[in-house]
Amino acid sequence: MQTQPPTLDTTRLALAERAVPRYTSYPTAPHFHAGIGATQQAEWLGALVPEATLSLYLHVPYCAAMCAYCGCHTKVTRQQAPIDAYIAALLAEIHLIAAATPARRVTHLHWGGGTPSMLGVAGLKRVMAAIAWHFDLGAVTEHAIELDPRSLTRELAACLARIGVTRASLGVQDFNADVQHAIGRVQPFDVVQAGVGFLREAGIAAINFDLIHGLPLQGTEGLARSIALAHELRPDRIALFGYAHVPWMKKHQRLIDESALPGVAERLEQAQLARQMFSEFGYVPIGLDHFTRPEDPMARAARDGTLRRNFQGYTTDVADALIGLGASSIGRLPQGFAQNETEIGAWRRRVESGQLATARGLAVTAEDVARGAVIERLMCDFTVRPPADLLADAMPALLPLQQAGILLVRDGAVTMTAEGAPFLRLAAAAFDAWLGQAGRHSKAV
Repeated sequence: MQTQPPTLDTTRLALAERAVPRYTSYPTAPHFHAGIGATQQAEWLGALVPEATLSLYLHVPYCAAMCAYCGCHTKVTRQQAPIDAYIAALLAEIHLIAAATPARRVTHLHWGGGTPSMLGVAGLKRVMAAIAWHFDLGAVTEHAIELDPRSLTRELAACLARIGVTRASLGVQDFNADVQHAIGRVQPFDVVQAGVGFLREAGIAAINFDLIHGLPLQGTEGLARSIALAHELRPDRIALFGYAHVPWMKKHQRLIDESALPGVAERLEQAQLARQMFSEFGYVPIGLDHFTRPEDPMARAARDGTLRRNFQGYTTDVADALIGLGASSIGRLPQGFAQNETEIGAWRRRVESGQLATARGLAVTAEDVARGAVIERLMCDFTVRPPADLLADAMPALLPLQQAGILLVRDGAVTMTAEGAPFLRLAAAAFDAWLGQAGRHSKAV
């Protein structure tokens, strides 16, 4: 399959090189501060009404090995003792959270990492039993977990089904051996194929794949091969993330040879090729980097305007509050954001002492909420009609994008053009009043 590379003039090339957030929240995490702690988090949790719906995110910050491309909060362990200690602290935190809020009705659960299955079959059962004891799970619409195919066994798949998992997301990244060696994640096709078989055999029918473009040694032909192989396994959703090279944040990314990374023009070519191939395979494009089967709930949410975006990316989760459990996890409540201690030992000590582990966060203002709503709808729908004052404030930043053919501003609406879609984060950044005050980010494309 062939595709014509996009023509990049010097203006678009310069825009593509700009560093902007991924906008999984607004304001974004670099602006969180230590002024939000356990006391504030307890007040926010206590203010939830009993009828409020909850989304629970459980972070497991352990892996059996470190992948060079990884941008997650995780560390390597091959010992059981730290896993057992983490499980005990997680159980204590679940009790603390439940005691702090009258809200009980959970509609979404999501396990992320790291590698959540590092807790083991017995550990996963213990944590789910604690959640079921403290919360009402009768209204759960989705229970998802992120998995490493290399550690996915028939026994694990059966356990996941028993604890109520309905959707599994497999970290595939790329199927080409040279790319896998370059990123430190050797994972042959038959390993992924076997894992998918175990899940479907156990009754977990909703399966996601995570792929990455922009990896070292990954040309367009190699990416096309990975996409074709992924299609053979018939996943319901595919997330194709652009690799974020941030070695100043993730020191292990220095293991990646920067000279082997594709440039901006090739990354754009890869994204264009992927969109074309997924369309031909019958997938519906969702937002910036997701593709789903037409009947998938995410496709329906995109059609009816209820698609959302949170720290896990695009989602159908519309819960009133997101509660983060585990080291480094982030929660979102009506009043603002709260993040747990990122260092595992500090998180565990806080929880074991009977305190909520919140270490930083941000209370949102009415303006933050308004700007966040504009950014979320733009990121989800590729078009938004902002309040007049916010549009006027954003126009100096939007004008160069309009002149470059990336978007249109017409009759009070901002709409991405077909050619401008890969630059979506730049358009969102035009409404970001916090941009430039703190933090470094990955390139826009």
